[in-house]
Amino acid sequence: MELYNGSLDTKEIFGRWLDEQSHSNYGAYIPFVGTIRAEDGISALSFDIYEPVLQVWFDKWVEKAKERGAIVKMAHSIGDVEVHTSSYISAVFSPQRKVALSLINEFVEDFKANAPIWKYDVIDGERVYAQDRSTPMSGAGLLG
Repeated sequence: MELYNGSLDTKEIFGRWLDEQSHSNYGAYIPFVGTIRAEDGISALSFDIYEPVLQVWFDKWVEKAKERGAIVKMAHSIGDVEVHTSSYISAVFSPQRKVALSLINEFVEDFKANAPIWKYDVIDGERVYAQDRSTPMSGAGLLG
């Protein structure tokens, strides 16, 4: 799991991940990139992350992927991310295409539902909690 301040450099991250696995025997590499859309008058989204809980969540996925002979990777932004740039990248390396396709979908869906990340719209330079863009989390108090 990798965390970065601001927008992600997708080419650098993907290139490094590919280089790291260049001598593996994985036959499938399935990436997913999340990009900030220009909508509702926002100039950016901003993210707060509770890193210890996110690390526990990610470590569970590393084990799930390992059980299926695969590797999962993820990078996410902290702070402001301008529209048309990336805030989230994940990828699965697997010996088989079907495993990689299944895992990337499961991983991204679980991430959207359960990762401890709070989103804010940035409008006219102000951060406003983006309740409609956020997923309630069990046990998160007022945010749950």
